[in-house]
Amino acid sequence: MLIGELSRRTGIQAHLLRYYEAKGLLRPARGSSGYREYTDDAVLTVAQIRKLLQAGLSTEQIAYTLPCATGADPELEPCSELLDVLRGRLRALDEQIDTLRRSRQALSRYIEATERRAPDAAPACEAAALESAGAPGAPPPP
Repeated sequence: MLIGELSRRTGIQAHLLRYYEAKGLLRPARGSSGYREYTDDAVLTVAQIRKLLQAGLSTEQIAYTLPCATGADPELEPCSELLDVLRGRLRALDEQIDTLRRSRQALSRYIEATERRAPDAAPACEAAALESAGAPGAPPPP
């Protein structure tokens, strides 16, 4: 099948399918016309790629994982070093979550502190905003 048909059957745009090919995730043959020709197995491979992307794996990690994948979900066979790759990605996600959690807490503290000061700070903030925008009627800069 050609790339347009694979796109229709998978719901994935052709430019993404070409990207997957560039990353080594899809390996179409080339017909005599030079067009990419995919086997029916490519539909399953695209489904596997999408599921693994949803799990947070990079395309490089997916390239390593795909040979161990079976089925559309996919199920992963315990290939050599596969668990190390998956556990490494899980650790990285946990670190990102921790960083986001700390950022969220800090931002929340800023919001709370600012809301407590809101009645006192509102006139100064409005004047500063008008001044920086160069609004007519804004007080001249000191």
